[in-house]
Amino acid sequence: MIHKTAALVGASLLALATPAFAHDGDDHDLLAQAGTETAAAPLPTMSFGKWGFDPAYLAADVKPGDDFNAYANKKWIDANPLPADFSRIGAFTLLGEKSTADVKALMDELAAKDPASLSGDERRILDTYRTFLDTAAIEKAGLAPAQPYLQRIKGAKTLNDLAMLWAEPGFSSPLGAAVTIDAKQPDRYIASVGFGGLGLPDRDYYLDTSEKGEAIKAKYKAYLTFLLGEAGYKDAAAMAEKVYAFEDANARTVQWDRAVRRNRDLTYNLLTEEELAAIGGKVPVKAMLAKIGIEKSPGFVVSLMPPTPEEIAQYKLDAATLGKIGTGMPGMFALVSQTPVDVLQAWMVKEFLSAHAPVLPQRFDDARFAFYGQTLTGTPQQRPRWKRAIGEAESLIGELVGKEYVARHFPPENKAAMDTLVANLRLALDESIGQLKWMSEETKVQARAKLATFDPKIGYRPNLETYEGLAITAGNPIANRMAAASWQRADNVKKLFAPIDRTEWGMLPQTVNAYYNSVKNEIVFPAGILQQPFFALTNDIAVNYGAIGGVIGHEIGHGFDDQGSKSDASGALRNWWTDADRAAFDTLGNRLVAQYNSYCPLDDGKTCVNGRLTLGENIGDVGGISMAYRAYKLATKGQEVPVIDGLTGDQRFFLAWAQVWRSTQREDNYRNRLRTDSHSPEEFRVNGVVRNIDEWYEAFGVKPGDALYLPPEQRVRIW
Repeated sequence: MIHKTAALVGASLLALATPAFAHDGDDHDLLAQAGTETAAAPLPTMSFGKWGFDPAYLAADVKPGDDFNAYANKKWIDANPLPADFSRIGAFTLLGEKSTADVKALMDELAAKDPASLSGDERRILDTYRTFLDTAAIEKAGLAPAQPYLQRIKGAKTLNDLAMLWAEPGFSSPLGAAVTIDAKQPDRYIASVGFGGLGLPDRDYYLDTSEKGEAIKAKYKAYLTFLLGEAGYKDAAAMAEKVYAFEDANARTVQWDRAVRRNRDLTYNLLTEEELAAIGGKVPVKAMLAKIGIEKSPGFVVSLMPPTPEEIAQYKLDAATLGKIGTGMPGMFALVSQTPVDVLQAWMVKEFLSAHAPVLPQRFDDARFAFYGQTLTGTPQQRPRWKRAIGEAESLIGELVGKEYVARHFPPENKAAMDTLVANLRLALDESIGQLKWMSEETKVQARAKLATFDPKIGYRPNLETYEGLAITAGNPIANRMAAASWQRADNVKKLFAPIDRTEWGMLPQTVNAYYNSVKNEIVFPAGILQQPFFALTNDIAVNYGAIGGVIGHEIGHGFDDQGSKSDASGALRNWWTDADRAAFDTLGNRLVAQYNSYCPLDDGKTCVNGRLTLGENIGDVGGISMAYRAYKLATKGQEVPVIDGLTGDQRFFLAWAQVWRSTQREDNYRNRLRTDSHSPEEFRVNGVVRNIDEWYEAFGVKPGDALYLPPEQRVRIW
């Protein structure tokens, strides 16, 4: 994916019959207030000139060969300081804000209708939105809407009792299971089992002993203390220490390093129900599976299991790598079995209150933002309530909202143009595969077979979800969240013995993003991203190929990155490479890892990009822009490409790619992303990519001595 994003609904939530609470105020007043918020916080804008890139943004004092990102983007960045409610902002976020504003207009349209004329779906959309907006009613209700769930947690007296709650949608669990497509048999669904349990973003936060790391941990403990105090714990600080100790043990002994966790060879472990139960310790595994409804799954795929001696030898896992591998699923079962029940209860209580803080009284929302927003990302101000209300509607019934969105904002001609772009990109990659010198003909046959079965999906799915049976309760946002999660669980479990649903999407139509799905061998581009700066029918062709073409190429490239390349044309996880070809591919990947490891933007060069963690995305970027450039040349073959505003077609192509990654962010957010994000920071998605592309050197006259110059033999071009 270009940026990681939630699918349709977040954490599992439970639908229980709780009474709706009072709904104060007039709905139109709430929507009017939302409109006032919109006007009060104007956002930066981007101009796209007459052909898709505004040359006024070019920094004449920066040589393209020294810093291509600054050459294309610095003037805009300098002129647009971060708004107070953003941890970062750029092309993606601004287009995301446009999508949010478009949905807000949709909400206003519905609100203006005669209530008697609203369809059932329109009423559900509007009720979800308004209920989240009604902070007066939320404040008046206090903790009452949460109490039935908190009491069930506190009433669980044994590990078995807690495990039965973990098996219900709606109660946070350190253990989890869901129905997914089997990575090794992609023609069937199977149950996948895993674990979580951390309140900080990653295990490395718990291991960080720096002054800043210790300060973050202290503030996190203070947040835990606040939540447990609100829940009625007499010595909340003491219990917060115990909850933290549970998470700390999880981080230090159970969890895996993120970069190692990317290795799909190590994260597919197929167990029978008996084998899973055997590592379960005191946890009633079989009873949990039965309550979820997946006990008859043909197997259980466990993501993190300690590698066997055979796997250590087969995958050449060295001591450094093994040192980053925790005890995984068996260790998590053991940790849960050994942790006192009252600590697990307290962990569940704080998880519940933290997850639902946005729909609890203001002090909860403020406390959550103070830690996760201000402390972790450095964002001074909370996102406006109306924008979060739209996010709430999208998380609960997003495809209903999406149906209304595409009817207004996705013309058919956009899809037709995208179909042409995708066809040219496929042809470009096919040509590139044919010319690869490091890959044998035997493996090329398999690579081309995979390319031929790529399934591009553009705009929106044809059968958008109707959420049949999901009732929205006006005035009770927690009940709505619980109902949505209960519906989602039932919808997920019923897939188990059904045919694979190839129409299902993992993103909403209005989402500004894209993704590749290895088990379906599909690339997906929602309607939301098919706008400037990525795409417009009025853009110069070079801009469309450099922008959305590069993004399409990036997603196709994920099918051939270090992990996606482990799936074949059918989506099955299997080795379709000759040993020599795989070794050659890995050598090129390792060179790219070394390049990105050398990019150290913080702390005077001491805090760097993790080239191994970001390898898949970096292969996607470098391969994607190479693919898009070739496709651009195919699309303009035999045509005279004009010079526009003094810029050649090739220059416009690369500037369009740079414009896509125009971005600025807060330092705390930067640090968090360097530690947890599998994507490189935006400036390296520009500079780190173009310096590997020969045509960029030619387009901008980049020579030895320029800061970004790499000798030809050091440039990495895999696809």
